[in-house]
Amino acid sequence: MDKANRFLIDVNLPYYFSIWNSPEFLHLRDVGENWKDEQVWNDAKTENLTIVTKDADFSNHVMVSTPPPKVIHIRFGNLRMKNFHERISKVWQEVVNLNRTHKLINIFLDRIEAIG
Repeated sequence: MDKANRFLIDVNLPYYFSIWNSPEFLHLRDVGENWKDEQVWNDAKTENLTIVTKDADFSNHVMVSTPPPKVIHIRFGNLRMKNFHERISKVWQEVVNLNRTHKLINIFLDRIEAIG
C-alpha cells in the first residue's frame, strides 16, 4: 500500500485481526487507548491516517471537513469475531480502493457506501 493508505484502527474494533496486521495499520490501543475523539482526529490528520471505526462521531465530523483524515465507518452491530472477519475480509480491498477517492466509506452488512 502507498503512504496515503495508512489506517488508525479505533479501540472499539478488534486488536488481533489478520487484515490489520501490517505496518499500514496502527491500533489506537498502541498509541492512545484513552484518547478523546478530538485527539484521535488530530493525530490522524497530522499523520494522514484513515480512521477505521464504529463511532458515528467520526463520520459526522468528516462530513463537515476536508481530509485528512478520512473515515471508514463500520456500520453494523456486534457480530461474532468469525462473522466480522468474514464480512470485512470480503469487502476490504474494495473499501481500500474507494478510500483513495472518497472521504467517507460506510460498510453495512449488505452494502458499501462511498461519500465525497
